[in-house]
Amino acid sequence: MKLNEPPSDPSSPAPSSTSRVPVPAPSSRAAFKEYDFFKVIQDYLDRAADVISLEPFVRTILSQPKNELIINFPVKMDDGEVRVFKGYRVQHNNLLGPFKGGMRFHPSVTLDDVKALATMMTWKSALMRLPYGGAKGGIKFDPHSVSRAELQRITRRFTHALGDNIGPEYDIPAPDVGTNAQTMAWMMDTYSNMVGTTRKQGVKGVVTGKPVASGGTLGRAKATGQGVVYCIVEWAKETGFNLEGATMSVQGFGNVGSHLGVILSRLGVSTIAVGDHTGYMINPEGFNAHKLQDYVAAKGSIAGYPNGKPITREEFFSTKADIFAPCALENQIGEAEAKNLDVRIIAEGANGPTTPAGERILLERGIDVLPDVLANSGGVTVSYYEWVQNKRSESWSEEEVDARLERAMTRAYREVSDFARSHKLDRRTAAYALALQRIETVYKEREIFP
Repeated sequence: MKLNEPPSDPSSPAPSSTSRVPVPAPSSRAAFKEYDFFKVIQDYLDRAADVISLEPFVRTILSQPKNELIINFPVKMDDGEVRVFKGYRVQHNNLLGPFKGGMRFHPSVTLDDVKALATMMTWKSALMRLPYGGAKGGIKFDPHSVSRAELQRITRRFTHALGDNIGPEYDIPAPDVGTNAQTMAWMMDTYSNMVGTTRKQGVKGVVTGKPVASGGTLGRAKATGQGVVYCIVEWAKETGFNLEGATMSVQGFGNVGSHLGVILSRLGVSTIAVGDHTGYMINPEGFNAHKLQDYVAAKGSIAGYPNGKPITREEFFSTKADIFAPCALENQIGEAEAKNLDVRIIAEGANGPTTPAGERILLERGIDVLPDVLANSGGVTVSYYEWVQNKRSESWSEEEVDARLERAMTRAYREVSDFARSHKLDRRTAAYALALQRIETVYKEREIFP
């Protein structure tokens, strides 16, 4: 495990109309001695490609990223010391449009993980019918270990080092773990000062997830959590589950997990267990999601929150609830966790939180899984809306953004669910297959140059 993440609430597993599906057998790639995130994602690609008989040349092209950038850059720290940081930007595919994906600042950032996440962005964009490809980047360090001034210098120096490898029509970064709207404002400002005076006002779309005053969009901060909510609502309609009075546990109470908890609380869902890198806690009566969100925003974690009882990671994953939302890092639900979870549905707010072995156990137990490639696509979808507003010099209301996102997420959920049902597949394989079909269509139309 990479991180001991926040508490989650399981509830008694109950089969739904799509719960009992054939459990995918491990492919030739699936026997991993160590958790290799990129190979896991490639295994999903192989499985879905077999389902739709993907053209061999398309599978070959998609098996590796187009570009992998590793940049070692120096930064002068507050005490005068010069440190060298390692940054990454992996550009997986841009057939459908500019490369698109977040920037992660975290001590665990590796090339393998960035490749996996970049690849996932290609599938998300295709699944959501966005004119984007997939990319991901990051810097291997702990952003909480440096001062604000140092963080700004690190961000700006990395942006400058990337140079023309990013751009509003080429590769468009966004926030991810360890980054936020302020990070994007620094990146945009740095890039705008690199392109010359005459282009300075036309490059706001070089990043998305910016502060609203600096060209961001209303509704972006909550977009990923909001997208997960729309998927949960559609699942509830499909299975006849009543969300009013339901319980949830959330692992990771940052941007995604906190907005998910707050929005679902308005629908009558009570968050009874939470956790993050500092530990786990439970409140059988339900946390006040708004107050906990404000606390985490002020303190940086759930540590010390007075209205919860500390529990162990094992107790967290054994907590009975209706919904479990992993909203932290990848590789969190392995075989042990999957056996202990006592929930009806897993809604993946994070990227890759469930291992293949863990998912097989969940499906065997009749626990539904809303896969990351679908469930957490709200962020990139609203990033697209922000990019469009920048290109058109428009400003949309939050209601318009929310309405567009709801239509997009609802359509994608139903497409995935229908495909899964008609082909007797799990939802993850169905989502990958749909994305691959759309990419394959374009490759077959455009063919290979020269």
